Amino acid sequence: MSTPPSPPPPAAERTDGSTVRIGALVPLTRPGWAEAGRHLLAGLELAVREVNDTGGITGRPLELVVRDTAADPHRAAAAVEELARLGVAALAGEYHSVVARAAAARADALGLPFLCSSAVLDALTEQPTQWVARLAPAQSHGWRIYADFLLGAGHSRIAVATQPSVYWASGTRILRDHLAPRGGTVVELDMNALTPAAVCDELVGSRATALLLLAGHPEPAVSIVRSVRRDRRLAQILIGAPAGQPEFTEWAALLGDDGAAVPFLRYLPERPTPLGARVETALRERLAQAPSFVAFEGYDTIAVLAEALRSHGSTDRARTAGSWPRVAVEGTRGQIRFSRTPGTGVRQWAWPPVQVADRDPAHPDRFRILHTG
Repeated sequence: MSTPPSPPPPAAERTDGSTVRIGALVPLTRPGWAEAGRHLLAGLELAVREVNDTGGITGRPLELVVRDTAADPHRAAAAVEELARLGVAALAGEYHSVVARAAAARADALGLPFLCSSAVLDALTEQPTQWVARLAPAQSHGWRIYADFLLGAGHSRIAVATQPSVYWASGTRILRDHLAPRGGTVVELDMNALTPAAVCDELVGSRATALLLLAGHPEPAVSIVRSVRRDRRLAQILIGAPAGQPEFTEWAALLGDDGAAVPFLRYLPERPTPLGARVETALRERLAQAPSFVAFEGYDTIAVLAEALRSHGSTDRARTAGSWPRVAVEGTRGQIRFSRTPGTGVRQWAWPPVQVADRDPAHPDRFRILHTG
């Protein structure tokens, strides 16, 4: 199947050098997780507006040049090349880990600073690079916290409904490596070979007390939840989604009450900072719903890039990338600083706050914080 062409540049894009442009990689259409992309873009756009309201980048307006990746690594790599030719000062965004990895590889090869907002796959680049930094925590950090939550809740025999993917395989490995020394086991259920009904039979036979959804959203994840919820043999099993599916309204709309009490990872503090509270209000107005943690990641991305561009210039990409170790920015979720973290290859904020949360069964539009790390 051929790669869909990138959309034509919007009319608002300028090429006369009067603006400082940042390229934004965002999944806005299927098979990308479009709701996550919409939240990410809302955060990016809000922060750009606020930067411009306070004087821009040394008097020049900041401009966002958006490209839809549609969860396609090849499309993302092509977008990076296009944005580099358009003269953007830096890249921001991306939600899907495999897509972000492809974008990071091209950004590294082209010498284009890339601040990854949301993707968590540990090895974002094959080799250490100065060009790429990341706000989201590495998958191994967040998923170990999730594994500790499972153990603390009395779950040591875990089943994972999984599909072939570098991201899902990495998650399975992290869980197994963390649980095994603590007496836990992980049973893999291949969703390419099993129907949701067959998953229920496998769960009964495996004696697992928790099932984790390491599979695509909305399908097959939604169908798995429905089947398990309706199987009386599995009334006591915990369904979990460490990748964060229940964070978004689409999950609640599709599953209703069945989507409650499904613990997931989110990257927010227990209590918002003053900046976080103000930004939450503005994002809620922009989105017409409660913002997810992904929207805050978008806002923080622009806050960091704006500081780097103000302090180190907007015309020298190497100076921008070289500023990662010296950046110190008060973001919506705490102070952001970057360091080298083993296994990631990039400059990493170590670490954003991590929560395990779920939707409250009594009020599915509200979240409960179950565990922090």
